[in-house]
Amino acid sequence: MTQHFFVFFPMPTLFSLRRFCAAAAGLLLAAVVLAAPPETADSAPSPATTALPLSSAAEQIFTQARPRLLQIRTLLVTAQKQSSIGSGFLIGADGFALTNYHVISQYALEPQTYRLEYLAPDGTRGPLQLHAIDIVNDLAVVRLELPDDAPPRSHFTFNPAAIADALPKGERLFAMGNPFDLGFTIVEGTYNGLVENSYQPRIHFTGALNPGMSGGPAVTSDNRIAGVNVSKQIGGDLVSFLVPAAAAYALVETARSGEAMSPAGVREAIREQLDAWQNGFFSALQKEGFRTASFGPYQAAESNASWFNCWARTNSDARPKPRTLINSTACDTRTALFLARNMSSGQANMSHTYMKSIDLNAFQFATQVSQHMQPPSLYGSRHRFTPQQCYENFLAPDAAYPKRPVLRVIWCARAYRDFADLYDIAVAAVTQDSSKEALVSHLSLTGVSYPNAVAFTGQFLNALEVSR
Repeated sequence: MTQHFFVFFPMPTLFSLRRFCAAAAGLLLAAVVLAAPPETADSAPSPATTALPLSSAAEQIFTQARPRLLQIRTLLVTAQKQSSIGSGFLIGADGFALTNYHVISQYALEPQTYRLEYLAPDGTRGPLQLHAIDIVNDLAVVRLELPDDAPPRSHFTFNPAAIADALPKGERLFAMGNPFDLGFTIVEGTYNGLVENSYQPRIHFTGALNPGMSGGPAVTSDNRIAGVNVSKQIGGDLVSFLVPAAAAYALVETARSGEAMSPAGVREAIREQLDAWQNGFFSALQKEGFRTASFGPYQAAESNASWFNCWARTNSDARPKPRTLINSTACDTRTALFLARNMSSGQANMSHTYMKSIDLNAFQFATQVSQHMQPPSLYGSRHRFTPQQCYENFLAPDAAYPKRPVLRVIWCARAYRDFADLYDIAVAAVTQDSSKEALVSHLSLTGVSYPNAVAFTGQFLNALEVSR
């Protein structure tokens, strides 16, 4: 699962990526204003959690809820075998059901390669139609293909207090799903309100969600929907996350008013939602602005946004005594928008490493700085991304930024094949004003448009100053 989220469309050409890097080069030449990750509930298995005995309330809730639960399967058409699995639940007598977008994302992006199927607790199965998606909240509404004379299906209803975000903190919740394809199950946990300092609204649920439970329901003691299982924190004990009920309720209402989505309609919806989200996210980052952080004689930028999480470290207490003093900070967003496996939007990371020679000569120090300078390689399937291309140049101080030191800058980018004008970028910059000390800065952004990448990188680089 994940504490997060994620996109698509006309395939970017190699020319568009070259245009992007060429524009970045001009930007640099002209000096124009220019951590423990979460895991999706249906991703790689995590260590098993010791199960606690169910309360009598949980047993009663599960008995009533069991006919309303579904396993959602994405099947590879050519092999007719499952490629991924998640959970879902009925929210209408007419076969409408809710799940996560990331559970059905393979089908959404490649309907010619995959198809959707449900498996009910009684063993019945059948095809699914996709009726609505909300990639921002990682939700999807599907509908079981049922015969016209099929009897009404037992289904969940929403808790009004949960829709109004008025549940009391500490209320008992019960999450259900099919973890690791082991069968349908229920776990107890506690509602802890919305996660603080997060750009994406997510409920903190202290329950043991596991891979395969993504898209399952989390209910109150009256068996009404309080949220939708979506993620867990890797390395944490019983730290899991739910999509709030209000977002799920809104999408269900939208789905009821329309027909099943065509493949072209799915693409269009993803594109529209993605554009709106990433423009809003990066506009919010730029609006929040930067705060100044000091590193020896240098000053650098760190985001003011509350949804950035920052950590610091030093080697000053290392033994044996280091030959170079290294102090560094690293900040990253707590969330990202899920698009497809290994593809996301809105993940931003920035770091600064101050290095000061203790007893190295200029050549030795330059060699060590160069090792910290290289930007990270942008790994990923050639099916999803164009090859990474990099451009290197020097950025000098000017009238607008007289305190900026001379910077050696490397700009790398790759384009998304599924989504026009969307890129991952990695930027590395190192000061060039001293042979004994240096500041190495890194910035990486995922799923960002060209204008947003240029604007945010400009803010980042132009904030670098030296007080000599």
